Amino acid sequence: MYDLIIIGGGPSGINAAISAKRAGLEYLIIEKGVIANSLFHFPINMTFFSTSLKLEIQNTPFISHLDKPTRTEALEYYRRLIQHFDLQIKLYETVESMDQLVDGGYRVHTDKGDYATRNVVVATGFYDTPRSMEVPGEDLPKVLHYYNDPHAYIGQRVLVVGAANSACDAALECYRKGAKVTMAVRGNEINDRVKYWIKPDIENRIKEGSITAYFNTTVREIRATEVVLDTPDGPITLPNDFMLAMTGYEPNYALFERLGLPVEPTDACKPVFDPDTLETILPGVYMAGVACAGKQTSKLFIENTRDHGDIIVEGITKRTASAH
Repeated sequence: MYDLIIIGGGPSGINAAISAKRAGLEYLIIEKGVIANSLFHFPINMTFFSTSLKLEIQNTPFISHLDKPTRTEALEYYRRLIQHFDLQIKLYETVESMDQLVDGGYRVHTDKGDYATRNVVVATGFYDTPRSMEVPGEDLPKVLHYYNDPHAYIGQRVLVVGAANSACDAALECYRKGAKVTMAVRGNEINDRVKYWIKPDIENRIKEGSITAYFNTTVREIRATEVVLDTPDGPITLPNDFMLAMTGYEPNYALFERLGLPVEPTDACKPVFDPDTLETILPGVYMAGVACAGKQTSKLFIENTRDHGDIIVEGITKRTASAH
């Protein structure tokens, strides 16, 4: 019987595990992929918008070559945290469901085994679940919701869907590596929240015609060698080799449902939990990290959820003390 099972091995899960270990709790992290799986799927050349100081957790220094760390430096930091604190973690193991035990606590079922625990933390983030465009052909192999390296698109006809940071980064990098880049933008301009050093670059490339952009435009259909767009002037068909659908991401709602965790009936679709204790409607089950924001993925980040681990473990230890 564990004191705490933590679902998710990203920054929030690692944070909660360190808090648990310092409090003397028996804990286990269960991660469906690699350490910091969401960050692992970030573009290879990505640089964080936040400084390394704001990404530090548990007062452990995050040293980077420049003020704003890279993806590689972040992965190294979180790997070193797990090694330094000797955290208990199972990788490549997927949580499938959870049952309440008669005498209190839960049994967490994974694709590799079952675990009994008194408490559970859901720290699954949101980057692992892309938002679907729900259009015909979206399941074709050429449609990618994760952008990695522009080298794959040299000489290719690439449609980038979206106009936020990820879309603009992908469009610029692919263009500079020799791809023929087109953008399909739902709104009438590039997103205002695009990084200040990226926004003028992408706008100037569009203005000079190096990158073609269709505004107020959505994808109607995706085919093997072309794509159909709905534009203000009517549908158009473009030749196409790859589509980078940078349409955003959302929490794993399917997992929430399997765990028995309801979400608010609002546009935000946030999980239902106490904002002071982070405890859900299930006693001893907590939310942590950016998943707490639901679909409002621009509200919570690593830097403003760094206290979640301590809040949760404090609640668990107080409850345990009062029970004795």
